[in-house]
Amino acid sequence: MIGVTGHRRYGYEVQSLPSFVAHEPMDIYMSPYARSIAEAGGAPVLLTREADPTAVVERLDGLLLAGGEDVDPIRYGAAAPPEAGLIDPGRDELEFALYEAAVSRGIPVLGVCRGLQLINVACGGTLIVDIPHDSGEAHGFRGYPGAHRRHAVDITEGSDLYRLLGSSVNVNSYHHQAVDEPGAGVVVTARAGDGIVEAIELPDRRVLAVQWHPEMFGGDPVFDWLIEQARLPLGEKPEVEDDAFRAVCS
Repeated sequence: MIGVTGHRRYGYEVQSLPSFVAHEPMDIYMSPYARSIAEAGGAPVLLTREADPTAVVERLDGLLLAGGEDVDPIRYGAAAPPEAGLIDPGRDELEFALYEAAVSRGIPVLGVCRGLQLINVACGGTLIVDIPHDSGEAHGFRGYPGAHRRHAVDITEGSDLYRLLGSSVNVNSYHHQAVDEPGAGVVVTARAGDGIVEAIELPDRRVLAVQWHPEMFGGDPVFDWLIEQARLPLGEKPEVEDDAFRAVCS
């Protein structure tokens, strides 16, 4: 079973719902995450913030931290500029607790977009609160279809991501934030042409995160990685075999 995080909204924020639920809280999950997990052979489980994170993780084989709102800048000692996006402190509280419980138990974690940023902050890293518009690549929201591949990323040889995707891949891009300083144990394993971090791994943990949205492509190998890792004995992870990548990690 793979736990999947989502958004909390109220009825009045969702079109076409009847007025009597206008002030009722609702948990919303993006179906492509669940579909991608199921297609890779896993069973997606949608996680709500009412459940105890530690108790939930005890029943999971893996965790997917999905995209969504900005991580609250206060978590990494920054101030929110006017360009900052929405924040949801309740979601932050849940997902930081889920991540801590997951790595403590030794189950694999896949982070997507916000999920990557949250993992880096959880490890003590910081974020670029708003990527400059002249960074050299199109990273933000431009109304493209989700499967539109907008720019290439270069992947570090020897990493799990390299094994899955090779040395380079074209990705979509729907973020205005990115990793600034990597946290403890975090290894950057992919960058865009302008240097923006596009993927991270924790080689001593079963943690992989990407800044793009692989669930929008269908059949993406990162979901195969998540299920492959979830089927390993608890806490086990293959040794890093590539000497050059091992040197990067040390």
